[in-house]
Amino acid sequence: MNVPAATPIFAPGENCSPAWRAAPAAYNASDTYLQILGKPVMERWETPYMHALAAAAASKGGRVLEVGFGMAIAATKVQEAAIDEHWIIECNEGVFQRLQDWAQLQPHKVVSLKGLWEEVAPTLPDGHFDGILYDTYPLSEETWHTHQFNFIRGQAFRLLKPGGVLTYCNLTSWGELMKSKYDDINTMFEETQVPALLEAGFQRENIHTEVMELVPPADCRYYAFPRVITPLVTKH
Repeated sequence: MNVPAATPIFAPGENCSPAWRAAPAAYNASDTYLQILGKPVMERWETPYMHALAAAAASKGGRVLEVGFGMAIAATKVQEAAIDEHWIIECNEGVFQRLQDWAQLQPHKVVSLKGLWEEVAPTLPDGHFDGILYDTYPLSEETWHTHQFNFIRGQAFRLLKPGGVLTYCNLTSWGELMKSKYDDINTMFEETQVPALLEAGFQRENIHTEVMELVPPADCRYYAFPRVITPLVTKH
């Protein structure tokens, strides 16, 4: 049975930023979802997709930066790769505590960085990372569809080594775009994502994607399209 038309993820003008850091990280008992301030931050059905993003970010080995920890789905997969170091930025108090507990059990060095990426990323040196995975939750209606571009344009290109790989997602945005404006996920990516990647300094021939069949559960509030897309963006 179809669920009723859902309330939009963000109300006009809504801004969760001021309360986000200290808001409880609501992991359910079976660890199948994470909610913060009532927002559906992550769900377990995303696992195959998170693993694809993790594989992309770790594909060059070396030092990997992950922005947003969530449920550790991608992070655990990154740790299975032949990497040297795994740097993770996370701003929410409860999620960061889970990150610290998780980090103690991992085979590769974890550098846990507490704060918003806007605070932390500018303190990191140029050309420091072989791979970057950006998957944070939008904190306002204003940045719902655009927050990843601020990171990509301002930080990602700078932080990558030549030959390094950026991958990222904004499922909360892309789910809405695939529901309201697009029926082809490749077209969505080409029209809404590629311009910002080019503006950041990446070259068109180094921007690739892979599409995966993945059907979300019917009650997922943020994504209903039966495919997801993995960006594979290399710095020349």
